[in-house]
Amino acid sequence: MKRLLGIFTALLLITACDDGDLTVDTIDFSEVNAQKCSSRDVIYKVKDSEMLILAIPASTFINDETPEGNPIEVNINSTIQVIYRQYNGTASQDNICPTIPAATPNLLEEWNATAGTVQITTTAVKTVNATTGITQITGYKHFIVFKDITFQKPNGTQVYETYTFGNYTTSVSPLAFGFDEEAEKSTCDNRIFNFSGSESFVLDLADYSTLFQNINTTTPRTALISATNKVAYRLFTGTVNDAYFCASVTPTTPTMAQEWLANDGITNVSGIIEVSTTTFGTGFQHTIRLKKVTMTRGNSNFYLGDDYLYGSVITP
Repeated sequence: MKRLLGIFTALLLITACDDGDLTVDTIDFSEVNAQKCSSRDVIYKVKDSEMLILAIPASTFINDETPEGNPIEVNINSTIQVIYRQYNGTASQDNICPTIPAATPNLLEEWNATAGTVQITTTAVKTVNATTGITQITGYKHFIVFKDITFQKPNGTQVYETYTFGNYTTSVSPLAFGFDEEAEKSTCDNRIFNFSGSESFVLDLADYSTLFQNINTTTPRTALISATNKVAYRLFTGTVNDAYFCASVTPTTPTMAQEWLANDGITNVSGIIEVSTTTFGTGFQHTIRLKKVTMTRGNSNFYLGDDYLYGSVITP
């Protein structure tokens, strides 16, 4: 009797668990690089006959680092979609990117996410000049994770508390910093300008009269970058010059595309403006160097190196 009761109990447990929604299939794209369709806002991964698709507006990926522990979060909906597909042969971008996808291989199974959140953590991709120590931002790496995502499958549902999609990288053009060594003093105030086409590098210094004296130096004069000794790099949509910055009303064109501001300095550590003065004909040449300066925009930054030659200014 006890034996029959045990068998009956086991049968009840098996029957109770078989609700048609608990079949768990494994999808693993961890070793696959993400790609983007050139003509559509679709990021995808392909592994043989399988494809994992994220349809998401390109504007979701900002070219700036996200604060630590504070990723971008967007909900899966009719605009932001996550889809898993399996085909009867090797899949490719032709199955997802064209307006009219390739007819082969044939689609065998499709899962559509019905709920969940897409989390994006962004960090800058940088290169470092081994000689000068100057860093350049060449792109942004977006680490994508799906949280509490529910897939509707042909035979039920499948839920992941955390599913890692992986990295998707966007490229940016490194700032040219095409400046030469000939800087100039503003015609309207005490700012120092260095221009290169659509680039400007501006020193707006409260300590101008201290740094730029018509007396030869034996040791450089120095000041710290601060709220009153400002250093700013700006990139515009067209050529800029002294007249642009000295206009009583800021011209409507060109427009500013990027602005990077130097971090405040720390005595004997970083953010130091250094000026050396020598005679130059009947005038004086002031050579300006920026020591251990970091430029910041939003949450992103790059390093100008230990010793950046800003340029020289001639005064009568």
